[in-house]
Amino acid sequence: MGKREILVLVILIAVLIALNIVNYVKKENLKKNYTVLIEEIKVQISINDVDAGELEDLPGIGPSLANRIVEYRNMHGRFENLENLKNVKGIGNKLFQKILPFIKL
Repeated sequence: MGKREILVLVILIAVLIALNIVNYVKKENLKKNYTVLIEEIKVQISINDVDAGELEDLPGIGPSLANRIVEYRNMHGRFENLENLKNVKGIGNKLFQKILPFIKL
């Protein structure tokens, strides 16, 4: 491999690294903007009354966790307090704190 080919290869690698960095920065900015938008809305949903689809609107709650919340509620009855949500497998302190501003009984 000649010097010219090595130089071209180095330039291509540098361009790819730069593109990845730009992509990462854009992605992080979108996450921040989305979080700000959600925080501005501050809509609270009743964890005792909504279906799994509506639970998926909460940050960090996907389809399987939403279904587990509904199943837990069906088996144990209505949540008596918000802290009981931590009894659902997959909801720890970190996720609970993340969704707390958006939930109510």
